Amino acid sequence: MQNLLFIVLGLVLLIAGGNWLLKAAVALSLKLNIPKIVIGMTVVSFATSAPELIVSIKSALNGFPDLALGNVVGSNIANLGLVLGVTVLLGGIDVNKSFYKTDWPVMMLASILFFCFIYFDGELQQYEGIVMVVVLFFFLVYLLRFQKTAVVDEAPEDDKPLPLYKTVLFLGLGGTALWGGSELLIDGAVGLATAYGVSERVIAVTIVSVGTSIPELAASIIAVIKKEKAISLGNLIGSNIFNILAVLGITSIITPIRVMDQGLLESDIFWMLGISFLLLPLVFVPKGRRLGWRDGIILVGCYLGFVYLTIA
Repeated sequence: MQNLLFIVLGLVLLIAGGNWLLKAAVALSLKLNIPKIVIGMTVVSFATSAPELIVSIKSALNGFPDLALGNVVGSNIANLGLVLGVTVLLGGIDVNKSFYKTDWPVMMLASILFFCFIYFDGELQQYEGIVMVVVLFFFLVYLLRFQKTAVVDEAPEDDKPLPLYKTVLFLGLGGTALWGGSELLIDGAVGLATAYGVSERVIAVTIVSVGTSIPELAASIIAVIKKEKAISLGNLIGSNIFNILAVLGITSIITPIRVMDQGLLESDIFWMLGISFLLLPLVFVPKGRRLGWRDGIILVGCYLGFVYLTIA
């Protein structure tokens, strides 16, 4: 009963946090005259990746490396398969060329870099974490200096500037609610799962990763409802980049992360690479530079296939 209560409270906090964070992000983009996708890929992505960072650092320090790795790999699969899939089922997204010129290539670069670092020796070393954080730093510098908007904003007239104190307040409340909600959700979900004797890796790539992806889902669905699709798409791609370069980078700098369950290297990491790559052709087929409901069905189907094969 306590675990179920944690899950419900966690979901309530996550939805509220997603709404507050979105308000702050829109206000920031207006105040600083920065394209919304940049705000989505930096401020919103970092705040919604905070649960992964907290969970991964705690897991690695407490001697549960598969929870740290599986959490990030599973979250990246969930962000594109589940979150983006559900988002485009609710409403199509028109995508401009900077998506495939910058955002998607950087996400793939981060994914391949992680694969190369972990696949051959089964461990993320401290120096590899430093390389990942440096790559993230240069990406953020590029974003802030050169990035143009990558998604058409359907309702710019709805945008209202907020006083600075309100922007900071919403940012703080949103980030705190997302963190607290994720903690409650993870505690409840892991409590339920461990009662059935499920392995650490399976818990990480399914229940924990979905739990830590709920902030992205909440922020993205609220963004679509409010027609802020630039923040929705930018948040998801940025979140995947942050999950790899920031979450695993920072965690491995603090303490090296070694793979314990080979299923992570034999299956999960290839699912992550595959669904990341799949995003590019989906943007162009059947209609150029658009993600529609058919793409949503494919993405959600891929995610359900991954979960089924992982649990089976």
